[in-house]
Amino acid sequence: MTERAIRLFGDPVLKSPCTEITTIDDGVRSLIADLLDSVQLPGRAGVAANQIGVGVRAFSYNVDGVVGYVINPTVVEVRGDKELIDEGCLSVPEQWHPTPRHPYARVTGIDLEGAPVTVEGTGVLAQALQHEVDHLDGYLYIDRLEKDERRAAMKQVRESDWF
Repeated sequence: MTERAIRLFGDPVLKSPCTEITTIDDGVRSLIADLLDSVQLPGRAGVAANQIGVGVRAFSYNVDGVVGYVINPTVVEVRGDKELIDEGCLSVPEQWHPTPRHPYARVTGIDLEGAPVTVEGTGVLAQALQHEVDHLDGYLYIDRLEKDERRAAMKQVRESDWF
């Protein structure tokens, strides 16, 4: 398929909760192929469907050489106290901010065959799982920042060349 352009902060699709995928058809198969192609570029840990302009619940991930996807993902478990972890986002380019994330996360969903899928992990994978499901729920990581950090992030957005 093809790598798709990433939607940037300010695009309404990023702030809208995504709808569940109810039928696996050629359109969904094509979307998953595009998500997998889009996440394999250097420096990308995950891409949510709404980041490429499609408001449905699916994302791809690429962490430590493991590439995959989840359809209709739900975070079913997090463990540990939230920790501030430097985080960035393709939809908010050139910014990194300490973001509160749990050190462990488990996500369930389905694959293209409709079979159950579970992805779980710690570190960057846990962070990516939480980050991508947030996207599908209509949140950007800057929505999770502590007040002063969020204010600084929004100032950087307003002053950026891409906004």
